[in-house]
Amino acid sequence: MTIGKTLPEKVVLASGNRGKLREINQILSGLGMQALPQSDFNVTDAEETGLSFVENAILKARHAARATGLPAIADDSGLEVDALNGAPGIYSARFAGPGATDADNVEKLLESLKDVPETGRTARFQCLMIFMAHAEDPTPLICQGTWEGRILRQPSGENGFGYDPVFFVPRENCAAAKLPPEVKNRLSHRGQALDKLLSALS
Repeated sequence: MTIGKTLPEKVVLASGNRGKLREINQILSGLGMQALPQSDFNVTDAEETGLSFVENAILKARHAARATGLPAIADDSGLEVDALNGAPGIYSARFAGPGATDADNVEKLLESLKDVPETGRTARFQCLMIFMAHAEDPTPLICQGTWEGRILRQPSGENGFGYDPVFFVPRENCAAAKLPPEVKNRLSHRGQALDKLLSALS
């Protein structure tokens, strides 16, 4: 239970990523709560100048809350690969450079790991999710989810987005991109973080 914060009917999602929006609203469905993308309010992306997932998530949430007047949810998430000393990390969405597509990023990741044996291909998705009741909220809720796996040698599956086609989930014995949405939402870093956030607000 979090004192002073309750579950609003509508929040702005500080992202234009349709994959994130879809996953978050699938989890929120049935709770009487809806996340609206900041693009619905013509809000531009915040400049991600932080050096950690949590710093960037706070920057994004505060920016969206200030621009819309609504409570805001933001997440900063990415892939940490042990053989790359935690890269691509906070740069996951632009690993292959500014304007990189998911396919570009995956291609660069696989090239970076081409000589790494199976035992060294361990990785995890991290998600830091922030809830701000308003732009000046001095105590944002901060929730973290971590999803362990390893990197495949080639893409597999058509679901999900980002690095999902090359992220192998041991307990399901397949790539994240082969998981049905309801299974991914239960297991994923984002699902874990959002579940913690909803528990804190309820």
